[in-house]
Amino acid sequence: MIPIAHIENAFDTKFGVPRQSGLVEELRGLVVFEPEYRDEQALRGIEEFSHLWLLWEFSEAKRDTWSPTVRPPRLGGNARMGVFATRSPFRPNAIGLSCVKLVGIRKDPARGCMLEIAGADMMNGTPIYDIKPYLPYADCHPEATGGFTDVVERHTLQVEIPPELECKIPEQLRAALRGVLAQDPRPGYQQDPDRVYGMRYGEQDIRFQVRDGIARVVEIQ
Repeated sequence: MIPIAHIENAFDTKFGVPRQSGLVEELRGLVVFEPEYRDEQALRGIEEFSHLWLLWEFSEAKRDTWSPTVRPPRLGGNARMGVFATRSPFRPNAIGLSCVKLVGIRKDPARGCMLEIAGADMMNGTPIYDIKPYLPYADCHPEATGGFTDVVERHTLQVEIPPELECKIPEQLRAALRGVLAQDPRPGYQQDPDRVYGMRYGEQDIRFQVRDGIARVVEIQ
C-alpha cells in the first residue's frame, strides 16, 4: 500500500496527541492529498457525510518485532493486555483507525482539494492510506460494550492557563489546547505533582504541572 494523503496539524511530536479520535473535537487538521490523488472527482459526494473513517500508519511506532501483549495507558501502564484487545500503536502492522468529523472541503490552487477535519488523534505528517464515510446505520452500535475500558474510571482535568501565558497561543488554537490538557496527556504511570511536563503544540513549547486534578500551564516558550 502507498499513502494517498497526510495530515497537517499542530502536533509535531507524539506527546499530547489524544489517545483516541473524537475526544477533543476542537482539534482541527487538514487531510492533504498526494499529487497523484488530487482529483476533485474522487471526493464527489463526500460533503454529504458528517464523519469519516481514516486508515493511517503509526509511522513513528514501526518496529521489526512485535509483542503479543502491551500495557494500555488506560490501565496505568502497568497491566498487560493482548495487543488485539487494545488500540496500542505497537502492532504487527502499524495501522491506525480514526473516526473524525468532516468540517468542510478547502480548495487550494497549489494543493487541490483538502479535507478540513476535527477530532483527529494523529501527528502532523501522518500518512493516510484510505478514507471511507462513516455510516450511522452500519457503524453505530449503542449496545456495544467497551471491555476493560468500561471499568476504568474516566476523568478529565481542569485547566488553568494564566492570561499572560494564554495570549502567547494563537486564538484559534486555544480551545484545542485546553481540550488536550483536559484529557491528561501524561503517561499513566507518572503521577508526580511536582514534575513539569513539556508538550510541543504548534510553534510553542507548553510546560505544565498536574496537581489535585488541575493542569496548570507554568511556561510557554
